Amino acid sequence: MGTNGDVAIVGAGIIGLSVAFELAARGASVRVYDTGEPARAASWAAAGMLAPLTERLPDASMQRLCESSLRLYPAFVEAVRDASGVDPQLRLDGILHAAYDYDRYERLREHLEELHAYGHSAKLLTRAETLLAEPALSKEVCGGLLVDGEGQIDNRRLGRALVAACEARGVRIHTGVASLAVEFDARRVLGVQSDLGYLPASVVINAAGAWAGSLAGVPADCAPPVRAVKGQMLSIQLPLGFMRRTTWVPGAYFVPRADGRLLVGATVEDAGDTRVTAGGVHTLLHAATSAAPALRDFTVSETWAGLRPGTPDDRPCLGSTPRLGYYLATGHYRNGILLAPATARLLADAVQNGTMEALAPFSVARFGTKAGIA
Repeated sequence: MGTNGDVAIVGAGIIGLSVAFELAARGASVRVYDTGEPARAASWAAAGMLAPLTERLPDASMQRLCESSLRLYPAFVEAVRDASGVDPQLRLDGILHAAYDYDRYERLREHLEELHAYGHSAKLLTRAETLLAEPALSKEVCGGLLVDGEGQIDNRRLGRALVAACEARGVRIHTGVASLAVEFDARRVLGVQSDLGYLPASVVINAAGAWAGSLAGVPADCAPPVRAVKGQMLSIQLPLGFMRRTTWVPGAYFVPRADGRLLVGATVEDAGDTRVTAGGVHTLLHAATSAAPALRDFTVSETWAGLRPGTPDDRPCLGSTPRLGYYLATGHYRNGILLAPATARLLADAVQNGTMEALAPFSVARFGTKAGIA
């Protein structure tokens, strides 16, 4: 493409906006299309955890990708903050795993040994040390594991920051777009057709999240096998500082925000709707109040649900397809916020320079199509 080609990105979530921000910095003329509002859907519904050592990832390729993205985060946030004037509130103060029985405590000890074997910093905590680190936890806690270097970002603030940063770099963001479709000839992508008219583009990037597999006009061998995986969450309003850091407990996780909200998440459901259900809320509240009984006295301030873009092997679909100029940046499942910096850099490298090696494990061709060989 070079650095001055026309790029259309379908999907204005954090992935699509991050790719747009990176490409615009390299000189591309970028337009982003979305049927809804920017940085909503899964980007809005997420918890913003940055936890490649905490999440159980499917394989070594995914582990490397997630860890590399975490290393990119400080510089990524600095660039977005400088361009937008919005602080996304990145916190890399570690993630605490709390064990409430000794079998789980022993598994944390084994995890510690694995982390140390790969050169990662972590510490096994006694019961007293765990309660000192997070006094709100139940006195029934047996101990914990503190994994250094992981943390969280306020994904809603990051979404707002990326919108402003993209616009500052000249990206055109079209929202509320109807009848969105991609046009192709027999060899390559041609552009994007919508109610706004036809936009020819030398590059089109599908970053449509849970809807990426059903984007109109896309040939079957370029369509990623993405399914919607529902997640319900809630927030509890706490006094500032009542909970200190991102914490995993049996059946849930806690993500404290700077404004006093404690995010509690998240269910995993094969469902295509965003209804908040009594069962989902009950599951989260039961896990939360069992791990930290004091939470029972505070107000549930918000409940919500989102649709994660899952794939059959829980790895994203990234990179080229059989039609020249058509790229995928979707299927991130539970790691979309974490993978935003790495996805942006790798997709920009692919578009600008044809650099595909790092994307090979994530080609849609692994699902038995011809994608990824263009």
